[in-house]
Amino acid sequence: MRTLKVLALPAICIALSGCATSWVVDSEVRSHSSLQGFVPGAGYRFERLPSQTDSEPARAAQDDLEAMAAPALAAVGLRPDTAAPRYTVQVSARVTRVPSPWDDPWDHGPWGPRWRGYGAWGWGPGWGPGWYGAGWYGPGYFGPPPQPWYLREVGVVMRQLPGNEVVYETRARHDGPYHRSRDVLPLMFRAALQGFPNPPAGERRVDIPLGGEAPAVEAPPAPAQP
Repeated sequence: MRTLKVLALPAICIALSGCATSWVVDSEVRSHSSLQGFVPGAGYRFERLPSQTDSEPARAAQDDLEAMAAPALAAVGLRPDTAAPRYTVQVSARVTRVPSPWDDPWDHGPWGPRWRGYGAWGWGPGWGPGWYGAGWYGPGYFGPPPQPWYLREVGVVMRQLPGNEVVYETRARHDGPYHRSRDVLPLMFRAALQGFPNPPAGERRVDIPLGGEAPAVEAPPAPAQP
């Protein structure tokens, strides 16, 4: 189970004064490369799909996403160059709210006393919060509300110019309870580019510390009154 993990046990932290927690974003990464002769410092420009430019909200959302990816690209030796780039880079991301693996399936599954709807966030056309339905409740049911949980995916596709040939593709996937995507997605781009330009074959796990104090986790919604 891939989660945003607390490496120091909470019970120990409570019992022992001065105990520090270290948070990591653990991503499952898969990369494909046919990149030859890469020279650090090569220039790139971002490339966008028509759906990422057909409206002002779509353009603003893609601006945000590219700003999150830029530090990871710089860390592997790429620099922005819109005048004479050697490569184009297309970035994407998706954030979906899903049932928590810690929820009781009887309480929160479609066959249980109640259900809830889940929506998605994404960067691209129609970006913004999805929906989270209040659901319905059986009479007299006092079960706990579902815990917030998020599935995140990022992708990077690099093409070589001229010719527009795809020479590098990588994706990273992570799930966990932390709701601030602006903190998590930049680390996922770093994980996705781990090993560039010659990444290991097959799927691998990449852990990157979130840094700082333990992040705030979104509180679950209050239970409805029967």
